[in-house]
Amino acid sequence: MTEEYKLVDAPVQQPLSMHPKKFALWLFIVTVVMIFAAFTSAHIVRQADGDWLQYDIPQMLWVTSGIILASSITMQWAYMAAKKDKFEQVKLALSITTVLGIVFLFGQFQAWGQLVDQGVFFVGNPAGSFMYVFTGIHGAHLVSGVIYLLYMLVSAFKYKVHSKNMLNMEMSTTYWHFLGGLWIYLFIFLLLNH
Repeated sequence: MTEEYKLVDAPVQQPLSMHPKKFALWLFIVTVVMIFAAFTSAHIVRQADGDWLQYDIPQMLWVTSGIILASSITMQWAYMAAKKDKFEQVKLALSITTVLGIVFLFGQFQAWGQLVDQGVFFVGNPAGSFMYVFTGIHGAHLVSGVIYLLYMLVSAFKYKVHSKNMLNMEMSTTYWHFLGGLWIYLFIFLLLNH
């Protein structure tokens, strides 16, 4: 006696997976979020203690906020162009994004000068210390983002950024958007809590 087995067309389930480099990037992003969550919490707690210097937010921070938002737009443009193999647009958009990132960093340095002009220094008052820490640590992360953009720009000029090789483009886009979003969060936080 033979038994017949009927094959059932069951959908094959793909395991949840992520490229190890993307996973490492997301772990890094979560770490940075935790660091800034700790700093903003410490700012709120410390502000309640009194002896808090009131100061004006440097006007340059408004400018740099606009710059970082514009750079997010050009980065998204670069990403979309790479998906469509528009090589010249990728090179142009990455070049603009890189320049905007450098201009942002220069603007943040100018904002420190505006703080000094107000008599707000890194030491002497916790309010000033937090402002320098927020902008300085974010700036350090943005330097790493600019370095990544420079790597991507070199890759784009070697025609290594295209629809069949999107891993680094996806990662650099994610990281750049994260840095932009982080700055907007910090800027709004500082506006509400300076």
